Amino acid sequence: MTTTHLLFLLACAGHLVLWRCDWNLTYLAGGRFDFRCLQDNDRLSAVLGGTPLKQPMGATMVGAFALTAAFPGYLALCRWMEAFSPLCAGLMLAGCVLFFLPGVAHHVFCGAVEWFYLRLGRTEEAREVIVDFFKGTSATMFLCYLGLLLFAVSLFVPVVSGATELPRWACLCNTLPLFLLLSPLRIVGTMNLVSAVLFFGLFVLV
Repeated sequence: MTTTHLLFLLACAGHLVLWRCDWNLTYLAGGRFDFRCLQDNDRLSAVLGGTPLKQPMGATMVGAFALTAAFPGYLALCRWMEAFSPLCAGLMLAGCVLFFLPGVAHHVFCGAVEWFYLRLGRTEEAREVIVDFFKGTSATMFLCYLGLLLFAVSLFVPVVSGATELPRWACLCNTLPLFLLLSPLRIVGTMNLVSAVLFFGLFVLV
């Protein structure tokens, strides 16, 4: 087992931990949170009511560390791709930067809005504060997913075209097609789940 394989396993584990953190930020004491809850304070209060402060705080901190732990696996994949397509490897690296730097911030912000809403007493004023905060920081979300899209496409193209040592069908072991396949199921944390599958698949195939 090479260092590359170990880093792939670390990235897989990191995304599985993040998947669990997504569940802790979504399934709260009053039910399942979705962004439509932010439009109505009664609904938002009912969903978050009774949720201990340590739940969003723990999911925020553990998730930030897990995402950081996954980063070397992405760099190892970029390094592996460099032998087959330096251009795609460079695009993947650029995607990594766009994904991880805003991505950690976005994860922290998602946990922060829940924590502050609870801490401020679940009032209408608290709802307005977190909505303004979330809207003001939403650029981190868009940059994060833009980076992940760039990374996924730059990995998909050389694999499906046969430019790498992997079989062409291995292009399916990629965040983008796996996400499109599972998204209709509305599984919480789908992106982290398919990212874990990506790295486990590469651990086996590379």
